Amino acid sequence: MSNIPGSAHPCFGLGIVVASGGIAGFVRKGSKASLGAGVLFGGLLISSGMLIVQDKHLEGHALAASTSALMSLGMGQRYIKTGKFMPGGLVAALGAVSVAYHMKKVLVWSQ
Repeated sequence: MSNIPGSAHPCFGLGIVVASGGIAGFVRKGSKASLGAGVLFGGLLISSGMLIVQDKHLEGHALAASTSALMSLGMGQRYIKTGKFMPGGLVAALGAVSVAYHMKKVLVWSQ
């Protein structure tokens, strides 16, 4: 079994959740925007986890932080516009937590 650093797990977990949510949005409502955004942002988060596994910690955490920030801003605007917690508020909140975590890691690995 390979040695996957613990800090890659949040990238993989959130990436799978986001991609799955995009697919679910497409299946349930026929939303191509949900499918595209979910697969794109989920794929970027999973890619950031792969960078961390390859010992490119700074690059991986920077990619995860920037991806999470864009995702959080976009879904935060959707939450404000609709007032519905699902999915906008939840994804915005998860993205904000992810930004905080990965920015902390960026600061650690940039020293």
